[in-house]
Amino acid sequence: MGLLTQTVLDNGGKAHGIMPQNLYDRGAAHSHLTSLEIVPNMSVRKQYMLDRSDACIALPGGPGTLEEIIEAFSWARLGDNDNPCILYNVDRYYDPLKHMFTEMTKKGFLTEIDFNKLGFLNNLSDIMTFIETYNPPKIREYKK
Repeated sequence: MGLLTQTVLDNGGKAHGIMPQNLYDRGAAHSHLTSLEIVPNMSVRKQYMLDRSDACIALPGGPGTLEEIIEAFSWARLGDNDNPCILYNVDRYYDPLKHMFTEMTKKGFLTEIDFNKLGFLNNLSDIMTFIETYNPPKIREYKK
C-alpha cells in the first residue's frame, strides 16, 4: 500500500487513508497522506472504505487483501455493497482463486450470474469497462 500511495502522490494525486487505531499507534501510517481517518478497528475501516468508494479493486497482495475483497463481494451478494469488486489479475496472480470460484459455480455454491459480477481482470481498460457497466447482484429472496 505504501508504494501505491507514494506513486499516486508523486504523480500529483491525492491519497486518503483509513486506518485502525492500533496500526496507527504502531506507526503504520504513510507520512504524506492527503488526509487520514483513524477508526477503532478493521471492521469499521472496511465499512468506511465501502461507504467512500466507487469500486473495490484488489491488487496482488496477501491474506488481508484477499479477506477484504471476498468480504466486499459477499456483502454485494447480500445487498450491503453496491460497488463492483475486481481482482486486478497482474501476471495471472489471481488465476488459482478464479479457478476456485469456477469450481464453486460448477458445484452450485455460487450462481453463474453472481460469478460474473466478480471481475478477474488483467488490464485497466477492462477494469474501467467493468466498473462503468456494473450492475449489483440481484438480492436473494428466501421463502418464509
